[in-house]
Amino acid sequence: MDFLLLKFILNRLWQAVVVLVGVTLIVFVMVNVAPGDPVAVMMEKKADAATIERIRQQMGLNDPLYVQYWTFLKNSFSGDFGNSYFQKLPVRALLARGFAVTGSIAVGVLLFSIAVGILMGILAAVFRGRSADRLIMLVSTLGMALPSFWLAIILQLVFGLWLKVLPISGLKSFKAYILPSVALGMIYAASLARLTRTNMLDALNQDYVRTARSKGAGETAVVVVHAFRNAAIPILTYLGTLMKSILGGSVLVETVFAINGLGRLLVDGIMKRDIPVIQGCTIYIAAVFVLMNLVIDLVYGLIDPRIRAAKES
Repeated sequence: MDFLLLKFILNRLWQAVVVLVGVTLIVFVMVNVAPGDPVAVMMEKKADAATIERIRQQMGLNDPLYVQYWTFLKNSFSGDFGNSYFQKLPVRALLARGFAVTGSIAVGVLLFSIAVGILMGILAAVFRGRSADRLIMLVSTLGMALPSFWLAIILQLVFGLWLKVLPISGLKSFKAYILPSVALGMIYAASLARLTRTNMLDALNQDYVRTARSKGAGETAVVVVHAFRNAAIPILTYLGTLMKSILGGSVLVETVFAINGLGRLLVDGIMKRDIPVIQGCTIYIAAVFVLMNLVIDLVYGLIDPRIRAAKES
Protein backbone atom coordinates (compact mmCIF):
# COMPACT_ATOMS: atom_id res chain seq x y z
CA MET A 1 0.00 0.00 0.00
CA ASP A 2 1.53 3.32 -1.09
CA PHE A 3 1.85 6.22 1.32
CA LEU A 4 -0.65 8.42 -0.54
CA LEU A 5 -3.35 5.74 -0.34
CA LEU A 6 -2.69 5.11 3.37
CA LYS A 7 -2.85 8.83 4.09
CA PHE A 8 -6.12 9.10 2.15
CA ILE A 9 -7.69 6.23 4.12
CA LEU A 10 -6.60 7.61 7.50
CA ASN A 11 -7.86 11.07 6.56
CA ARG A 12 -11.31 9.73 5.64
CA LEU A 13 -11.47 7.65 8.83
CA TRP A 14 -10.63 10.72 10.90
CA GLN A 15 -13.31 12.77 9.12
CA ALA A 16 -15.87 10.04 9.80
CA VAL A 17 -15.06 10.07 13.53
CA VAL A 18 -15.32 13.88 13.65
CA VAL A 19 -18.72 13.79 11.93
CA LEU A 20 -20.05 11.15 14.33
CA VAL A 21 -18.88 13.14 17.36
CA GLY A 22 -20.58 16.21 15.89
CA VAL A 23 -23.79 14.25 15.45
CA THR A 24 -23.76 13.11 19.08
CA LEU A 25 -23.28 16.73 20.21
CA ILE A 26 -26.15 18.02 18.06
CA VAL A 27 -28.48 15.22 19.22
CA PHE A 28 -27.59 15.80 22.87
CA VAL A 29 -28.17 19.57 22.62
CA MET A 30 -31.46 19.26 20.72
CA VAL A 31 -32.86 16.74 23.20
CA ASN A 32 -31.86 18.79 26.23
CA VAL A 33 -33.25 22.10 24.94
CA ALA A 34 -36.65 20.52 24.25
CA PRO A 35 -39.28 21.53 26.81
CA GLY A 36 -40.55 19.10 29.40
CA ASP A 37 -39.05 16.78 31.99
CA PRO A 38 -38.20 13.35 30.53
CA VAL A 39 -38.67 11.68 33.91
CA ALA A 40 -42.15 13.17 34.27
CA VAL A 41 -42.94 11.90 30.76
CA MET A 42 -41.55 8.46 31.59
CA MET A 43 -43.60 8.27 34.79
CA GLU A 44 -46.65 9.61 32.91
CA LYS A 45 -47.00 12.27 35.63
CA LYS A 46 -48.20 9.65 38.15
CA ALA A 47 -45.26 10.03 40.56
CA ASP A 48 -44.85 12.74 43.16
CA ALA A 49 -42.08 15.33 43.06
CA ALA A 50 -39.81 13.41 45.47
CA THR A 51 -39.97 10.25 43.39
CA ILE A 52 -39.27 12.18 40.18
CA GLU A 53 -36.28 13.88 41.80
CA ARG A 54 -34.91 10.54 43.03
CA ILE A 55 -35.18 9.02 39.55
CA ARG A 56 -33.49 12.07 38.01
CA GLN A 57 -30.62 11.59 40.42
CA GLN A 58 -30.33 7.89 39.58
CA MET A 59 -30.33 8.61 35.82
CA GLY A 60 -27.68 11.31 36.18
CA LEU A 61 -29.97 14.05 34.88
CA ASN A 62 -28.93 16.37 37.72
CA ASP A 63 -25.26 16.19 36.71
CA PRO A 64 -23.70 19.12 34.82
CA LEU A 65 -24.39 19.03 31.10
CA TYR A 66 -20.75 18.42 30.15
CA VAL A 67 -20.71 15.35 32.43
CA GLN A 68 -23.96 14.09 30.90
CA TYR A 69 -22.59 14.61 27.40
CA TRP A 70 -19.33 12.81 28.13
CA THR A 71 -21.25 9.84 29.52
CA PHE A 72 -23.59 9.92 26.53
CA LEU A 73 -20.63 10.08 24.10
CA LYS A 74 -18.88 7.08 25.67
CA ASN A 75 -22.06 5.04 25.72
CA SER A 76 -22.90 5.96 22.13
CA PHE A 77 -19.61 4.70 20.75
CA SER A 78 -20.11 1.45 22.65
CA GLY A 79 -23.65 1.09 21.30
CA ASP A 80 -25.32 1.52 24.69
CA PHE A 81 -28.23 3.97 24.47
CA GLY A 82 -29.99 2.81 27.63
CA ASN A 83 -33.52 1.47 27.86
CA SER A 84 -36.69 2.77 26.28
CA TYR A 85 -38.83 4.72 28.73
CA PHE A 86 -42.05 3.10 27.52
CA GLN A 87 -41.12 -0.28 26.00
CA LYS A 88 -38.74 -1.06 28.91
CA LEU A 89 -36.33 -2.76 26.49
CA PRO A 90 -32.72 -1.94 25.59
CA VAL A 91 -32.61 0.57 22.74
CA ARG A 92 -29.87 -1.54 21.14
CA ALA A 93 -32.32 -4.45 20.79
CA LEU A 94 -35.04 -2.19 19.41
CA LEU A 95 -32.61 -0.76 16.85
CA ALA A 96 -31.51 -4.21 15.73
CA ARG A 97 -35.11 -5.34 15.30
CA GLY A 98 -36.13 -2.15 13.50
CA PHE A 99 -33.12 -2.17 11.20
CA ALA A 100 -33.85 -5.77 10.18
CA VAL A 101 -37.32 -4.72 9.03
CA THR A 102 -36.14 -1.51 7.36
CA GLY A 103 -33.31 -3.41 5.68
CA SER A 104 -35.73 -5.91 4.16
CA ILE A 105 -37.81 -3.04 2.78
CA ALA A 106 -34.66 -1.36 1.49
CA VAL A 107 -33.78 -4.49 -0.49
CA GLY A 108 -37.23 -4.43 -2.12
CA VAL A 109 -36.91 -0.74 -2.89
CA LEU A 110 -33.46 -1.25 -4.35
CA LEU A 111 -34.57 -4.13 -6.57
CA PHE A 112 -37.60 -2.17 -7.79
CA SER A 113 -35.55 0.95 -8.48
CA ILE A 114 -32.85 -0.91 -10.40
CA ALA A 115 -35.23 -3.05 -12.48
CA VAL A 116 -37.70 -0.30 -13.38
CA GLY A 117 -35.25 2.61 -13.59
CA ILE A 118 -32.64 0.92 -15.78
CA LEU A 119 -35.25 -0.63 -18.07
CA MET A 120 -37.03 2.71 -18.52
CA GLY A 121 -33.73 4.50 -19.15
CA ILE A 122 -32.57 2.01 -21.79
CA LEU A 123 -35.92 2.07 -23.60
CA ALA A 124 -35.98 5.88 -23.55
CA ALA A 125 -32.48 6.01 -25.04
CA VAL A 126 -33.22 3.41 -27.73
CA PHE A 127 -36.46 5.15 -28.75
CA ARG A 128 -35.09 8.67 -28.39
CA GLY A 129 -37.48 11.37 -29.62
CA ARG A 130 -40.37 8.94 -30.11
CA SER A 131 -43.59 8.53 -28.20
CA ALA A 132 -42.09 5.89 -25.89
CA ASP A 133 -39.27 8.25 -24.93
CA ARG A 134 -41.64 11.13 -24.20
CA LEU A 135 -43.94 8.89 -22.17
CA ILE A 136 -41.07 7.49 -20.08
CA MET A 137 -39.70 10.97 -19.41
CA LEU A 138 -43.18 12.14 -18.37
CA VAL A 139 -43.53 9.22 -15.96
CA SER A 140 -40.05 9.81 -14.54
CA THR A 141 -40.77 13.51 -14.04
CA LEU A 142 -43.98 12.67 -12.16
CA GLY A 143 -42.13 10.03 -10.15
CA MET A 144 -39.56 12.57 -9.00
CA ALA A 145 -42.23 15.17 -8.18
CA LEU A 146 -44.67 13.03 -6.17
CA PRO A 147 -43.93 12.80 -2.42
CA SER A 148 -43.43 9.23 -1.24
CA PHE A 149 -45.99 9.45 1.59
CA TRP A 150 -48.66 10.82 -0.80
CA LEU A 151 -47.96 8.08 -3.32
CA ALA A 152 -48.14 5.52 -0.51
CA ILE A 153 -51.64 6.69 0.45
CA ILE A 154 -52.82 6.60 -3.18
CA LEU A 155 -51.45 3.08 -3.62
CA GLN A 156 -53.25 1.98 -0.45
CA LEU A 157 -56.54 3.40 -1.72
CA VAL A 158 -56.26 1.90 -5.21
CA PHE A 159 -54.70 -1.53 -4.63
CA GLY A 160 -55.72 -2.10 -1.02
CA LEU A 161 -59.20 -0.65 -0.55
CA TRP A 162 -60.65 -0.51 -4.06
CA LEU A 163 -59.09 -3.49 -5.87
CA LYS A 164 -58.33 -5.42 -2.66
CA VAL A 165 -55.35 -7.23 -4.20
CA LEU A 166 -52.55 -6.08 -1.88
CA PRO A 167 -52.30 -5.57 1.91
CA ILE A 168 -52.10 -1.98 3.11
CA SER A 169 -50.23 -2.51 6.38
CA GLY A 170 -47.70 -4.75 8.06
CA LEU A 171 -45.26 -7.22 6.53
CA LYS A 172 -46.99 -10.56 7.03
CA SER A 173 -46.52 -11.83 3.47
CA PHE A 174 -44.45 -11.25 0.35
CA LYS A 175 -47.26 -9.17 -1.17
CA ALA A 176 -46.98 -6.73 1.73
CA TYR A 177 -43.56 -5.59 0.45
CA ILE A 178 -44.90 -4.50 -2.93
CA LEU A 179 -46.68 -1.25 -2.05
CA PRO A 180 -43.96 0.11 0.30
CA SER A 181 -41.27 -0.77 -2.25
CA VAL A 182 -43.13 1.02 -5.05
CA ALA A 183 -44.07 4.03 -2.93
CA LEU A 184 -40.52 4.59 -1.71
CA GLY A 185 -38.73 3.35 -4.82
CA MET A 186 -40.61 5.36 -7.45
CA ILE A 187 -38.57 8.52 -6.95
CA TYR A 188 -35.30 6.58 -7.15
CA ALA A 189 -36.45 4.61 -10.20
CA ALA A 190 -37.36 7.88 -11.91
CA SER A 191 -33.97 9.43 -11.13
CA LEU A 192 -32.20 6.27 -12.27
CA ALA A 193 -34.20 6.24 -15.52
CA ARG A 194 -33.09 9.77 -16.41
CA LEU A 195 -29.50 9.02 -15.47
CA THR A 196 -29.50 5.79 -17.50
CA ARG A 197 -31.01 7.53 -20.52
CA THR A 198 -28.39 10.27 -20.48
CA ASN A 199 -25.47 7.86 -20.24
CA MET A 200 -26.93 5.46 -22.77
CA LEU A 201 -27.39 8.26 -25.32
CA ASP A 202 -23.75 9.20 -24.86
CA ALA A 203 -22.62 5.56 -25.19
CA LEU A 204 -24.73 4.88 -28.28
CA ASN A 205 -22.93 7.69 -30.11
CA GLN A 206 -19.45 6.31 -29.43
CA ASP A 207 -17.21 4.82 -32.11
CA TYR A 208 -17.14 1.35 -30.56
CA VAL A 209 -20.93 1.10 -30.93
CA ARG A 210 -20.74 2.05 -34.60
CA THR A 211 -17.96 -0.48 -35.05
CA ALA A 212 -20.05 -3.21 -33.44
CA ARG A 213 -22.95 -2.42 -35.75
CA SER A 214 -20.71 -2.40 -38.81
CA LYS A 215 -19.50 -5.90 -37.87
CA GLY A 216 -23.07 -7.17 -37.97
CA ALA A 217 -23.84 -7.33 -34.25
CA GLY A 218 -27.53 -7.48 -33.40
CA GLU A 219 -29.21 -4.42 -31.94
CA THR A 220 -29.85 -6.15 -28.62
CA ALA A 221 -26.17 -7.08 -28.29
CA VAL A 222 -25.14 -3.54 -29.23
CA VAL A 223 -27.42 -1.97 -26.62
CA VAL A 224 -26.87 -4.42 -23.75
CA VAL A 225 -23.32 -5.65 -24.22
CA HIS A 226 -21.53 -2.70 -25.78
CA ALA A 227 -23.46 0.45 -24.83
CA PHE A 228 -24.89 -0.37 -21.41
CA ARG A 229 -21.73 -1.98 -20.09
CA ASN A 230 -19.83 1.26 -20.63
CA ALA A 231 -22.71 3.46 -19.46
CA ALA A 232 -23.06 1.53 -16.21
CA ILE A 233 -20.16 3.17 -14.32
CA PRO A 234 -22.03 6.40 -13.38
CA ILE A 235 -25.10 4.27 -12.65
CA LEU A 236 -23.14 2.19 -10.16
CA THR A 237 -21.99 5.42 -8.54
CA TYR A 238 -25.61 6.46 -8.07
CA LEU A 239 -26.56 3.05 -6.66
CA GLY A 240 -23.77 3.39 -4.10
CA THR A 241 -25.49 6.42 -2.59
CA LEU A 242 -29.02 5.09 -2.98
CA MET A 243 -29.14 3.07 0.24
CA LYS A 244 -28.57 6.20 2.31
CA SER A 245 -31.57 7.91 0.74
CA ILE A 246 -33.72 4.82 1.21
CA LEU A 247 -33.03 4.77 4.96
CA GLY A 248 -33.89 8.44 5.25
CA GLY A 249 -37.09 8.11 3.22
CA SER A 250 -38.35 5.07 5.10
CA VAL A 251 -39.56 7.12 8.07
CA LEU A 252 -42.80 8.41 6.53
CA VAL A 253 -43.51 5.32 4.42
CA GLU A 254 -43.21 2.99 7.41
CA THR A 255 -45.59 5.24 9.33
CA VAL A 256 -48.17 5.18 6.50
CA PHE A 257 -48.02 1.39 6.14
CA ALA A 258 -47.83 0.74 9.93
CA ILE A 259 -44.53 -1.10 9.57
CA ASN A 260 -42.49 -1.49 12.74
CA GLY A 261 -39.15 -0.57 11.24
CA LEU A 262 -36.50 1.94 12.14
CA GLY A 263 -38.49 4.88 10.80
CA ARG A 264 -41.63 3.96 12.72
CA LEU A 265 -39.53 3.47 15.87
CA LEU A 266 -38.11 6.98 15.51
CA VAL A 267 -41.51 8.58 14.88
CA ASP A 268 -43.04 6.83 17.90
CA GLY A 269 -40.08 7.90 20.02
CA ILE A 270 -40.54 11.52 18.99
CA MET A 271 -44.29 11.45 19.64
CA LYS A 272 -43.79 9.96 23.13
CA ARG A 273 -40.57 11.91 23.81
CA ASP A 274 -38.76 8.65 24.45
CA ILE A 275 -35.31 10.25 24.64
CA PRO A 276 -33.16 7.08 24.57
CA VAL A 277 -35.00 5.89 21.45
CA ILE A 278 -34.69 9.28 19.74
CA GLN A 279 -30.99 9.47 20.49
CA GLY A 280 -30.33 5.88 19.49
CA CYS A 281 -32.25 6.08 16.19
CA THR A 282 -30.71 9.39 15.17
CA ILE A 283 -27.16 8.33 15.89
CA TYR A 284 -27.69 4.89 14.37
CA ILE A 285 -29.01 6.34 11.10
CA ALA A 286 -26.24 8.95 11.03
CA ALA A 287 -23.64 6.23 11.61
CA VAL A 288 -25.01 4.21 8.68
CA PHE A 289 -24.87 7.33 6.47
CA VAL A 290 -21.30 8.09 7.50
CA LEU A 291 -20.22 4.46 7.07
CA MET A 292 -21.69 4.27 3.57
CA ASN A 293 -20.05 7.55 2.58
CA LEU A 294 -16.78 6.26 3.97
CA VAL A 295 -16.99 2.98 2.05
CA ILE A 296 -17.90 4.78 -1.19
CA ASP A 297 -15.02 7.24 -0.82
CA LEU A 298 -12.54 4.48 -0.02
CA VAL A 299 -13.67 2.38 -2.98
CA TYR A 300 -13.38 5.40 -5.29
CA GLY A 301 -9.94 6.15 -3.92
CA LEU A 302 -8.82 2.57 -4.50
CA ILE A 303 -10.18 2.50 -8.03
CA ASP A 304 -9.19 5.95 -9.25
CA PRO A 305 -5.87 7.48 -8.08
CA ARG A 306 -7.02 10.88 -9.38
CA ILE A 307 -9.52 11.10 -6.51
CA ARG A 308 -6.74 10.59 -3.98
CA ALA A 309 -4.70 13.29 -5.67
CA ALA A 310 -7.68 15.66 -5.67
CA LYS A 311 -8.28 15.06 -1.96
CA GLU A 312 -4.65 15.81 -1.20
CA SER A 313 -4.66 19.00 -3.26
